[in-house]
Amino acid sequence: MTVHGSPSHPESSGREPRYLPRSPQPAAGEMDHDGNSEATCPHDRAAGRTTPMNSQDSGSRVSSDRVYDGRMVKVDVDVVKAPDGSELRLEMVRHPGAAAVVPLLSDPGAQDPCILLIRQYRYAADGVIWEIPAGVLEPGEAPIDCARRELLEEVGATARELSHLTTIYTTPGFTDERIHLFLATGISVGTARHEQDEFIEVEVRPISKVLEMIRDGDIVDSKSITALLFTAGFHLGL
Repeated sequence: MTVHGSPSHPESSGREPRYLPRSPQPAAGEMDHDGNSEATCPHDRAAGRTTPMNSQDSGSRVSSDRVYDGRMVKVDVDVVKAPDGSELRLEMVRHPGAAAVVPLLSDPGAQDPCILLIRQYRYAADGVIWEIPAGVLEPGEAPIDCARRELLEEVGATARELSHLTTIYTTPGFTDERIHLFLATGISVGTARHEQDEFIEVEVRPISKVLEMIRDGDIVDSKSITALLFTAGFHLGL
């Protein structure tokens, strides 16, 4: 595998990492990042909130009609009973789910740890975009095994440890797709095994640069942004 853009390690260069500036400290009476404040949230005045709901208000399906049965996704037209008792007609894209992984190339305790990113051609995005390795779950495949497989296929890497970060719904307004996000550490890089329809370049970027790319809109893929920010905030303490 040819890896582009490998930076010199900041510890050897003697330079301070260029992390993004932290948000200003909250003023008196405002809520800080830990939720510590005497101020109250005006949730009772939320516009349009007329029907109390809770996490168990999932509604129920009255009927379902499959209108498309594709190689990767299925499309159903469902009639469902809403939490208030009304009936809704919804178009739903059924998806088997996926896994994505942040390959942390450096030790997590390094001054400005490096991450393996990919640049991949995506027809739906009208070109090449920045991402982390990801792929669709095969039938019966565990998410962590999918993450390990995609890590090897897309960047030619294996990991000593894979840690689950979180699981997200990608677009719950019309699809049940969930992506399981992982962090890979103890990386060993070998040869990628791209599939025939994959057009991928592998790049190395320090986390400081990755955060700049997210801020500046260079990284626009939602699963990648979520996983990278989760890693930076909860695992690297940035």
